[in-house]
Amino acid sequence: MVAKRIRHTVAFALVHAEKSAEERAFLEAAERLAAIPGVEAFELLAEVSPKNGYRFGISMEFADRPAYERYNEHPDHVRFVQERWLSEVGDFLELDYATR
Repeated sequence: MVAKRIRHTVAFALVHAEKSAEERAFLEAAERLAAIPGVEAFELLAEVSPKNGYRFGISMEFADRPAYERYNEHPDHVRFVQERWLSEVGDFLELDYATR
């Protein structure tokens, strides 16, 4: 990763049944976050290890801290968190990285 870039990651478990229509709808809504200006290298990931209870992950990069902050404040992101994330995610771990 190039200096000053931010990698935003989150591992999460949904309250929905595995492979349900609700799970699919949430993941499709999450994928639309990639269209927010400033989001780069977006990945929606599925956990393959039984070592933790998180079933999915999202990873994305930003050119710098201001781009990351604009994403956090973007109306589409705020709406997703309020309308989907808070009620449909059972547990999560968020990690944001910058190179040293």
